[in-house]
Amino acid sequence: MPANRSALLRRGIAAVAALPLLTLAACGYGSDSKDEPAEQKVAAGSEKIDGLDTVKIGYFGNLTHGTALVGVNKGYFQKALGATKASYQIFNAGPSEIEALNSGAIDIGWIGPSPAINGYTKSAGKNLRIIGGSASGGVKLVVNPDKIKSVKDVKGKKIATPQLGNTQDVALLNWASEQGWKVDAQSGKGDISVVRTDNKVTPDAYKSGSIDGAWVPEPTASKLVAEGAKVLLDERDLWPDKKFVITNIIVSQKFLTEHPKAVEAVLKASVEANKYINASPAEAKAAANAQLKIDSGKELPAEVLDPAWESIEFINDPLAATLDAEAQHAVKAGLLEDPLLDGIYDLTTLNKVLKTAGESPVDDAGLGVK
Repeated sequence: MPANRSALLRRGIAAVAALPLLTLAACGYGSDSKDEPAEQKVAAGSEKIDGLDTVKIGYFGNLTHGTALVGVNKGYFQKALGATKASYQIFNAGPSEIEALNSGAIDIGWIGPSPAINGYTKSAGKNLRIIGGSASGGVKLVVNPDKIKSVKDVKGKKIATPQLGNTQDVALLNWASEQGWKVDAQSGKGDISVVRTDNKVTPDAYKSGSIDGAWVPEPTASKLVAEGAKVLLDERDLWPDKKFVITNIIVSQKFLTEHPKAVEAVLKASVEANKYINASPAEAKAAANAQLKIDSGKELPAEVLDPAWESIEFINDPLAATLDAEAQHAVKAGLLEDPLLDGIYDLTTLNKVLKTAGESPVDDAGLGVK
């Protein structure tokens, strides 16, 4: 990591701007996964890990959380945890997952970078650690082709993001600034109108004409394309090597300290799930879709599932340098005061798992525990 960036982070104060960055929570903590497949059941004769009856895992019902979806559906987590029961909660928004982690309602979770940053800074670095990566990519700017034919046409238009200060909201505000456009981050008003809209209703908002496009993760982007929208920009094209973190794995610091073997088991399962995804993409895609149906009652049609899955890369590297950059984008937008992110990562256990699996270690960009 560049020395000036490291110095900036160390001078930073772990505080969040007064506006409600990443605090628009979904109702409650989340919903329990139901209709348990046979692969998720505890194997006869297995033993508990760290003496635990249960490890509570959280994730979103999004394809960008495909590692978790496949890990649940194919039984990787339960197999790794032995007689310790893996239980699951599904979330709609990062803030509610952070709240669940803080309260002990979950122990480990799959989550986007912005809520992880916000949760860490709001607790003065005391509530969570990022312990692994999960996915890169899977975010697009999709637009109404009748109204927007090029980047310059975006000016003056209404563009949706999932919520104020979330990962895609920050990305859109940063991109707009790079075009030379001025937008008030809190109100969303300016040279473009940023319309904060829940991903569940964004397709209807597009169909009604109340938005002209959206900067959204998958599968929402592909759902809009199925409604006639066009991809104007794939966010991968804005990042070095076309990689940026979209999903991390977090754990409560208390759980990490008290139950390291359970954490190792979950990370081992995550690495195995990613290996399966990359070795058998068609089968893994089907497993992820099957788990979405179990969790939500609906599976994705092929015209949405196929392009969405294709745009996501499932990796174990948390791409720490890109999380650092995303934090600075939030600072630039006025959504976050300079955060002290030192210690947000603890990749020791992941690198142990990767070494055992014969894979290369990953880096924390200088933001790991000392």
